[in-house]
Amino acid sequence: MSKDAIITKVAGPLVVAKGMSNAKMFEVVKVSKEKLIGEVIELHGEEASIQVYEETSGIGPGEPVELTGLTLSVELAPGLLTSIYDGIQRPLELIEKEAGSPFMTRGIEVPGISRSAKWDFTATAKVGDQVSGGDILGTVPETTLIEHKVMVPPNMSGVITEIKSGNFVIEDTVAVIKTADGEEKIAMLQKWPIRIPRPTKGKLMPNQPLVTGMRVLDTLFPVAQGGAGAIPGPFGAGKTVTQQSLAKYCNAQVIVYIGCGERGNEMTEVLTEFPHLKDPSSGEPLMKRTIMIANTSNMPVAAREASVYTGITIAEYYRDMGYDVALMADSTSRWAEAMREMSGRLEEMPGEEGYPAYLGSRTAGFYERAGIVECLGNDSRKGSLSVIGAVSPPGGDFSEPVTQNTLRVTKVFWALDAKLAYKRHFPAINWLQSYTLYADNLEGWFAKEIAEDFPENRRLTQKILQDESKLEEIVRLVGMDALSPKEQLTMETARMIREDFLFQNGFDPVDAYSSLNKQYRLLKSILTFMDVAESKVVEEDFDFKKLQSLPVKEDIAQSSFCAEEDVDATFDKIDEAIRSQISAL
Repeated sequence: MSKDAIITKVAGPLVVAKGMSNAKMFEVVKVSKEKLIGEVIELHGEEASIQVYEETSGIGPGEPVELTGLTLSVELAPGLLTSIYDGIQRPLELIEKEAGSPFMTRGIEVPGISRSAKWDFTATAKVGDQVSGGDILGTVPETTLIEHKVMVPPNMSGVITEIKSGNFVIEDTVAVIKTADGEEKIAMLQKWPIRIPRPTKGKLMPNQPLVTGMRVLDTLFPVAQGGAGAIPGPFGAGKTVTQQSLAKYCNAQVIVYIGCGERGNEMTEVLTEFPHLKDPSSGEPLMKRTIMIANTSNMPVAAREASVYTGITIAEYYRDMGYDVALMADSTSRWAEAMREMSGRLEEMPGEEGYPAYLGSRTAGFYERAGIVECLGNDSRKGSLSVIGAVSPPGGDFSEPVTQNTLRVTKVFWALDAKLAYKRHFPAINWLQSYTLYADNLEGWFAKEIAEDFPENRRLTQKILQDESKLEEIVRLVGMDALSPKEQLTMETARMIREDFLFQNGFDPVDAYSSLNKQYRLLKSILTFMDVAESKVVEEDFDFKKLQSLPVKEDIAQSSFCAEEDVDATFDKIDEAIRSQISAL
């Protein structure tokens, strides 16, 4: 500890201190007599700028600063799942208990993971084994859904001289490894600095989709497992609801949900709803495979900047065990605003719209931690980390810096549209503005696992929707009757795609999640309707209104509500009805 380190200036969450010659960049410090947690973010000789993760009112020059010699790190051990943390991994439940009220008080120090809870550790490695970073020493049943794997810390290798199974707290030694530098005791608890990505053997090409159960996403704009996507949209367009739906239904094994700078009432809704949600695949509570980080807009701004790194480091830890992890960050715009505020207080040269010049590199650094990787260790396991970030551009302007920097590094763009939301079309994802760059990678998987013509149907659907937007201009000017019967059929098919396929009722227990097979059969029925009707509309005396009033169209509209076990029978019946009813015309 530096005895003479004292505060010289306080500007909101930024504190400047002198006598800090022994400090290191990103070192954690205790600020003032209240020992508020802070982090060194700038050094000039003996003077250091510190961002404080708690409210700084009442603190003034002359108060002491204590160095800890540690960087801001997260605790990694059994007990992470089901937890709800603040931005710097302090459990909200413990903070409330310590403070004695629901309001956060300053200077509270609580461990990220319980030191008293005992866990059943079963050793899978044995004495005499040569191990290196990432090798699995044993397992712990963390919840009924996830088995926690205790790994050798990265950058360590040697021979196991002692290992034991039993009931331990996370700080107990479970193994001893003899390394080149001497004996190292290994506990279930490990720490990792949040700003440094966890090492892997290398990244692999994503070739499987992250199945979300949302038809517009899975069929038209799929994201790969290990991919990065962005959901930009104006206020009220459904970013949070979309992310909550992804967290509930996507086929990832572990979910990390970061509420970064969101409104308190929205976050409260998430915190109260999630513990009661059921995991659709197992029927168990969804929280058993979820970690939540809640850093609302009324919490200290500096902690908001740290919260996304806290979340992604925890997500990487589970990825390293070989799990498929999905991280939802809601919203990265608030994270960027926290960076802008800190940058302004540091008097750095501002970039576009006042954001710091390093906004692009920080955004890229965050999203590039996503990926499907070959994990460290000798068992050739693979893990994936998919990152979906919500962006809240002011006024829905997608040309602003945060959205543009995000689009530069993510490969999926799900553009939320306020007009669709006002029309009550949910999810309000604009099919003309959105895109995915994973489609080519995933075509082979869809063709093999679902149906050979799945990729072709996807392309045809997009073409029909694009043709509709061109024909709408003509309809607006001269009316529907000016179109040829074939063009009228295109408009009718596009309407069916929009209303029967792309629209999805998130509150209906059946329609909220649609399997890939159901998505394929529903879209195929609409395209079959168009295909069969095309042979009729070329006839000169054909009455188009008869086609529009066919009963089978109502069957197609209702088919999204059929149970998963009835999908094939329902759509076989519909396809037969399409052919017989159109032929009868």
